[in-house]
Order: sequence, then structure tokens, then C-alpha cells
Amino acid sequence: MLETPNNETVNFIEAIINKDNESGKYGKRVHTRFPPEPNGYLHIGHAKSICLNFGLGNDYNGLTNLRFDDTNPSKEEVEYVKSIEADVKWLGFDWDDREYFASDYFDTMYEYAKELIKKGKAYVDDQTPEQIKETRGDFGTPGTNSPYRDRPVEENLRLFEEMKEGKYKDGEKVLRAKIDMASPNIVMRDPVLYRIMHAEHHRTGDKWCIYPMYDFAHPVEDAIERITHSVCTLEFEVHRPLYNWVLEDWPDTEKPQQIEFARLNVTNMVMSKRKLRQLVEKNLVSGWDDPRMPTISGLRRRGYTPASIRDFCQRIGVAKADSVVDIALLEFCIREDLKMKAPRQMAVINPVKVVITNYPEGQTEMMTIENNPENEAMGTREVPFGREIYIEQDDFMEVPVKKFFRMTPGKEVRLKGAYIVMCDEVIKNEDGSIKEIHCTYDPESRSGSGCQRKVKGTLHWVEASTAVDMEIRLYDYLLKT
Repeated sequence: MLETPNNETVNFIEAIINKDNESGKYGKRVHTRFPPEPNGYLHIGHAKSICLNFGLGNDYNGLTNLRFDDTNPSKEEVEYVKSIEADVKWLGFDWDDREYFASDYFDTMYEYAKELIKKGKAYVDDQTPEQIKETRGDFGTPGTNSPYRDRPVEENLRLFEEMKEGKYKDGEKVLRAKIDMASPNIVMRDPVLYRIMHAEHHRTGDKWCIYPMYDFAHPVEDAIERITHSVCTLEFEVHRPLYNWVLEDWPDTEKPQQIEFARLNVTNMVMSKRKLRQLVEKNLVSGWDDPRMPTISGLRRRGYTPASIRDFCQRIGVAKADSVVDIALLEFCIREDLKMKAPRQMAVINPVKVVITNYPEGQTEMMTIENNPENEAMGTREVPFGREIYIEQDDFMEVPVKKFFRMTPGKEVRLKGAYIVMCDEVIKNEDGSIKEIHCTYDPESRSGSGCQRKVKGTLHWVEASTAVDMEIRLYDYLLKT
């Protein structure tokens, strides 16, 4: 018995599943799938689909398959299969033993296509791709029937068999559905079900030279795996009638249903796998895992955690209408995840030297600094402090603007975990740039000593003699909005 998720509110997909469970459809069974094409690395949009499909499986005590839609050998590689597996696992999901490939079902698909031919619902067309496109019509004009549309069943079966045997060149023939060339839905105007492609497949080698089109393969794959709710993005909504048409003659009383949700769009991010592939192939980025890329592997290198991405996907929710999510929400999620986990370190990116003139020369002392001010359980560390330190250039302003509470001449600031200091003098180079800043400190103001004097600014710092050089990578985004 499947349980309804303990949510006060449910999204529209959960509402559909709940209704199906109430009616006994699918025997209260919930079985979803994540079906990527292995033609590139996954991006943040795929993460939303992963979280949604595996999340539904978990919430309803159901199952979720990982299935590769490997029906286009010209663009697919084993590298992409391995990267997808790694990304799904990294996000925290497991498919157990339910990893499948469309290529596992090529024989079944071929036999089912023959059944459609026998029923007079598919035919072999000799028209070129250009001719098929020309005769499809448009939104205001119905299409025109192919001159090969009424071929006898026996001839279609023979030609389809010959296509499989490799007797024809790429593009010389296709198998088309026989539906309605005047349909207001252009997708239903005798869509192509199979095309000829003499290409090496990463799993089946050269066994096949005909490959099913996505619109035919996908519903058949779902049906074979007895998927209940086939969740996909909104651009496939117009394809749903074809999805259902393909399965009209499938020999199972239980047939999957397609449900569409809005794809994820994020500001400053390229969300097209095709365009991301172009960036990689043209060497405009260092690879699929370039930290500027919106790929899951790129986000991982950038420092994002699985929990932060899952939280992001949870926060944006599931909707039927397209929208754009501000990237600031994604950044908020990583900060929220790390703020209680990550130790805080002091580093200075653009340093300027500060000399504490009344601090004893040659003396150093250890300051106790918390590892995470929001999580006492993470403890403390000892940091050296001396007469000369570095602070961030942006933390000093000789002529301060309004509400500037960091270091400025004649005002006090606290050095984090150390003392209160006052800027007394600015030493400059000949070109007018700041060489060093001279300050004095209050020996009675050490942090933790009970000093009650309050100052508005607290600065990070590093002790000059023990400071080490380090490489800091500051990544921007590929797009500016």
C-alpha cells in the first residue's frame, strides 16, 4: 500500500498521482524514470528532473529507473553515460538495479513497428527529408499526403525489413506513422518513426542501421518498463497525443501517462545542452566541468554541494508555466547549506600592510578564533598576531563615504579575534598609492578579555610574517543579465 506524502500542499503532479491512487489506477503503484540522452553532461535543469522523478519515487514508496535514451549513435558516447551515472549518485539518488538503455529494447521496438504496419498505421516513405518538411504544411495550411502513403501492407513490411538489412542509404527511406496530414497539431501529421542511419552505436555496434525516433521510442520504453507517470518538460506537451497514439496497440491494459512540467530557466546560465556542447567543442571553456558551466560537474567544481542543489530544486517547486529563476536563489542555497558546516578562514585577496606602531617589535601572540561563529561545536583555532598585518584594501577608505564603518583615519575598528586599533597615518608611494597604514592598538581591548567598548567595524586580517601566498579563483558566469 502506497502512502500519500505528508505534505500540507501538493504540486499538480502529486495531485494527479494522489487522484490515480484514490481511483486504484495502476493498483496504487508509482513508477517513474529519469531518461537522459547520453549526448552531453547533465546541467542544473536536469538536476530538477532528477530530484523530481527520484523524489516522487521515494515519497510514494515507489520506484525510479535510470534509463538512457540512446537512439542517436551519431552524438552519443560512453563518457556521457559514465558522467550521468556519477552525477545522479553525487546528487544522492540510487536506481538500485534499474539501469536501462533504449538500445536494450531495439528488437522489441522493431517488432512493434511491424505490428503498426500490419494494422495499416505505418508506412515506408521514399520522400526526402526536405520533401517531407515541404508537404507537412503549417499552422494555417494542412499537409499533403505522401504519394507512398497507401502502399500495401506487404510492401511496407518488405521495405522496412530491407531498411533493417542495410539495403538503403541514409535518408533514402523512413517509416512514418499514418495518422492525419490535416491535423491541427503538426506533430500528428504522419511523424517519422524510424530513420536510416549507418553509424556505430556505443552499445550495439553495427547491428542496426535503422534507429527509432524519440517520439516512438520513448513511449515504448515507458511501456516496457511499466512506468506509471512519465514526467517530462513542457515542450513535449504537444507531443502527448502522439505518445498516446503510439501506445494504442501496446498489449497491456496499464499504459503510462505523460505529464509535463515547466523546464528550469536560471538567470546568467546557458540551459541548452546543444549550446553547452558547442562551448566545449569550440574550446571556449576548459571542458564540461568548467566551474562557469551550469553542468552538475561544473557546479561541483565551483563548490556547490549536493544538499544545496537538492534544496534549490525543492524551493523552486514544480509548475506548469515557464518562468525564470534568479541565480541569487541558487547562491542563497549554497550559503545556507555551508553556513553551519564550513570552517571560516581569514584570507586577504588584495592586501595592504598595516603597521601597529605601539605593538612591541618582534613579538607575536596567539589569538583564539572560532572556526564557525554560527556553530560552536566546530571549536576554535589559534592564529598568530604581530606588529605587522595585512587587511583587505577595500576595508580601508582614506575619505570615507557615508555609513562606511571599516578602517578610516581617526576611527576605531576591531581586528577579528584580536584588538581594537585606530588608524593614525597613511604612508603613500610616489605615485600616490598606499604603501602602508599606521595604527595604534589598545592593549586592554583583546577579544575575550572582557573589554566592553563597542566599535561598529570588524576586519579580517592575516599576520604578515607568517602569511602564505595562495591561489584564489573567483568565477563569474557565462552570461550577464
